This record gives sequence, C-alpha cells and structure tokens, in this order.
Amino acid sequence: MSFGFPWGLLALGALAPLVAAYFLRRKQKPVVVSALFLWRTPRHRAEAGPRFERFTREASLLLEALAVVAAALFLADVRLGEEARTRHVVLVVDGGLSMSARGVDGRPVLEKVRAEAARRVEEEKATSVTVLASGTVPRVLAGPEAEPSRALAALESFRALGADHDVAPTLLWAQELAGPGRHVHFLTDAPPTEGVAVPAAVRWTALGAPRDNVALVSAWRRDEGATATVTLRVARFGTGPEETEVRAVARPGPGAKEGTERRERVRLPEEGAATLRFTFENAGDVEVSLPPDALPEDGEARLPPAPERRVHVALAEGLDAPARSALERFLAVSPGVDQGLGEGALVVGPRGSDARLTVGVGGAVRTFVGPFFAEKGHPLLDDVQLGGVRWAAGAEPPPGRPLMTAGTVVLLSEAEGRVHLNVDLSRSNVQRTPAWPVLLGNLLREMRRSQEGFPRRQLSLGETLAVVTRPGARYALEGPEGTRPLFGAGALSLPPPAVPGRYSLERDGEPVDAVEVLPLDARESDLRGRGEGDRPAQAEGDDEAGGAAPGRARWPLLVLLAALIADFHLTRRTEVK
Repeated sequence: MSFGFPWGLLALGALAPLVAAYFLRRKQKPVVVSALFLWRTPRHRAEAGPRFERFTREASLLLEALAVVAAALFLADVRLGEEARTRHVVLVVDGGLSMSARGVDGRPVLEKVRAEAARRVEEEKATSVTVLASGTVPRVLAGPEAEPSRALAALESFRALGADHDVAPTLLWAQELAGPGRHVHFLTDAPPTEGVAVPAAVRWTALGAPRDNVALVSAWRRDEGATATVTLRVARFGTGPEETEVRAVARPGPGAKEGTERRERVRLPEEGAATLRFTFENAGDVEVSLPPDALPEDGEARLPPAPERRVHVALAEGLDAPARSALERFLAVSPGVDQGLGEGALVVGPRGSDARLTVGVGGAVRTFVGPFFAEKGHPLLDDVQLGGVRWAAGAEPPPGRPLMTAGTVVLLSEAEGRVHLNVDLSRSNVQRTPAWPVLLGNLLREMRRSQEGFPRRQLSLGETLAVVTRPGARYALEGPEGTRPLFGAGALSLPPPAVPGRYSLERDGEPVDAVEVLPLDARESDLRGRGEGDRPAQAEGDDEAGGAAPGRARWPLLVLLAALIADFHLTRRTEVK
C-alpha cells in the first residue's frame, strides 16, 4: 500500500467527534406520556446530563466510521499492490562530446550531470526512471521505467562522445515516454539559444562553463606504397595559446623494427585552422595528440593504415587500335591500378560485348563540337569539362539510360552497372583533353567504392557509415558498443556511429575491413557558448504531489457511497409500531 498524497489521511480526524457523538448524550427535557407500551424499546432509566453510555446503535456507527475511512483513503490517493502509485521520472542527457569538457575545478560536465540526476531522482521520490541520451540517433540508457538504482548505474557508465546534433527529436520522444501532463528533465552544458524551440514540458538545465580550447578539427591519412602521409588541421577556440605542439607517433608497420615520433609547433590563427603534414615510412597506426586542455578527447586521434584500394583493369580483344592506345596511356599513369584479370576486374571491351565498359560506335558516324548535355550530379560526370571537345559518335544509341547527349545522339549511357561510350577515338580529340582522364578516373573511383568493405577508412563524428557487402554472406559490425548484424547486400548506408573508435566488418565471422571513427567535431570543440542556467518547464503538469492526479483509485468512493446508503437505510426505520 502506498499513498500519493499522505496529507489526505488527516481526514481520519473526523472519527474522533463521530465516536464522541455516540458516547456523549446531551440532557433531554422530560416528556410526559400516557403509557409506555407504545414504545418498542422503552427505557426506564432517566437521562440526566452528559455521561458515557454503552453502544446502542453500533451498526450505524461502524458504517459512518467506514465512510470516513473511505473518504480519507480517497483523499490520500491510496494504491494497493500493482496499483500502488508510481513516480516516473524521465531524464534526457546531452550525448555531445562537449559534455566531457572539464571545468575550472577539473570536473567534467558529465560528472555534474550525474550528481544532478541523482538529486532529481531523490527529490522526485521516483519509483521508476527512464534515461535517454540525445544524439544523431537517440539512445535509451536505462528503461523504460527502470529501477532508480539501475538507471543511475547506467548513467555512471555512460560516456558523452557524440557529434553535434539537434536535441528536439530526443525531447519529443522523452515526452511520449513520460506521458501527458508529465515533465521531462534535460541536462546539458549550454542554455537554449535564441530560436531553439523547447517543448513546454521540458525543464532545461545547463551545467557547463565557457572555456578556451584547442582541438583537432580534422585528420586524414593516405598510404601510397610504403609512404604514409598524415594531414591535420588544428584550430583555436577562444583566447587560448597562440601556438601549440603537435605530436605524432607512428607505430611500427610491415618492414619496420621500431616506430617514429615527430613533434612540430604550429601557430594558431584567430579564425580558421592551421594545416600541417607528417610523412612516415613503413608505419602502422599513427597516434596524433595535442597538449591536454579543457577537452582532451578532441586532441587525440588514431589513424590506421589507409592504402588506396587497387583495381584490376583488363582490356578485352576486339578493341580498335586508337581506343586500346588511349586506354593503355591512361592506365600507365593511374595509381592503384593493376592491369590484368582479377577479382572484380574492370573489363573494357568493344561495343556489343558484355564488358563492364564498352567503347565503340554503331551506325553512321557524326562529329559533334557541342553543345553537350550531361546528367547533373551523376558521379561519373564529376568535373568532366567538355569545352573544346570534338566527339565523333555513331547514330545507333547504346543501351541503357542516357548520361550525356549531343542533340538526339546518346554519347554515354549506363545499364545495370555497365557503362557504354559511344565514341570513335580515331575521329575524336576527347582522349587528348582533360575530360578523358577525369571521366575514366571517375569510373575507377566508382569501382573502388563498389568493392567489399568501407569506402573510407577514417570518419569524423556524425558522418554516415558507408559499407559494401556481397550477396549470400552474413555480415556483422563490431565496434566499441558490441556486435550487431548487418542486413542487405550491396552499398549500405548506416547511421553515424554513436561513439568514436574502431569498427570492424566481419563476413561469416572473419574480419574483412575496418574503419576508424575519430572524436573530432569543430562545433562540439567550441566551448565558448557553454554556461549554466535552469529554464523551468512552461506547461502545468501533475508532477507535484498534491491534487487528484488522473488514474486516482476510485474504489474508496464506491465504499464511501455504499456505507452512506447502508447507514441511511438503517437509520430511516422508525422505532414506533
């Protein structure tokens, strides 16, 4: 049994005057009657003044006492068993990286949030707690409606390392979990900025502080053969140091007996970022770090080897001499290309063949100097400039969807992953213009992207995770938060990872590829707008203990009504025959 409003039990005080009225009898005036046989229960004793007397109407007293008790239980909002009144508190914690920033006292904001959450749970006398973490993809840390101790324990193990995000979806979700008329507690490190729509039922509490900060805003590594090039951008937010030292440690890789350490001092501009590069030979993982400051997490990055994916290209029989010569010249200077057949090789063949790329014409040949019309935004046509191009094409259109045309003639088309070039290179000059290597380079880039694994080996916080899988195999993604299966085949776009770290792609239990998610986000590293504040909820709710809350037990009212009806039925009978 529990009471939502214990003060309602004060109504039991009405039992005292009720019982006294049955024990204390007032002195009555003498009444003269002709006989006593008309009275059903004559009393021969005279009533002379107040005195205690035994019960004469016990049933009526018990019914009226029961009515008083029922009324008190209703006012106290009594609940029995599973219907005992619960206090459900919904907490939303900002999952952004800036929550890990240290204040002047050295305490992270997240530590203050944990203490404030525990205080709110105790203050609300919560019997169940739901904890959500906001992010690009909101998460449930505890609950829904978990025990307070379990919820606070889950919050103790939570690490705020997410990207900058909009908190509105998480707050709306929290409102649904809290229920109508209930408040939601949002704990973050910055007051709401002007223009931010805060739901009326949300209490917004900021526990941060403005700090200066120096951070890595981007880090990139590229491997060409045994040489690894690391490119970094370092920014200053606030009036911090004008220069800082960047330390890069290359762990030993294949062919290296020991690692290499580099240090370089870089001058930081007031606006923008400073760029610097390191080059290492035969390097494994490269660890980059800045001196610790208000947010140490954004001053560290681990870059694994990121060799360019190699593509196999094979030239089929039947290509005419100009086409073969133009393709061989391009392949000879293209990095990351192995000529010959191999797994997933790009086969280039003549028109009408089943090659991945066909080159040739059909029908009468016409020469065009423009205007050329290309499908805007198609990846194969990125940066393809056709100014000054003389293109000779056949009148018979190639199969598939047109990507580039001249008048009514299709010059480039795509069908079921195959690309068709309607061009006669013996009468064209396209192979001698920048458009030719750019077009073929785009084709090789798309080939690399279609290979199994991660197209990119390094991602920053908040970036979508792209992965390519093969049909007929079982894939799983293993990361800092565990392993989860992947469904679907081909190019998949997964939600941004919630926390930084290394994520591995496994096929049938065997690792295939890996990607490193770096704890870098310039908007989260800018701590100048952080601060303290408490914006109370604007909507009236039922969080206060007083008042008749929806769902109050109705059975005490039924008992009260039944007792009053029974007492009325008992006392209405006359004692006179």
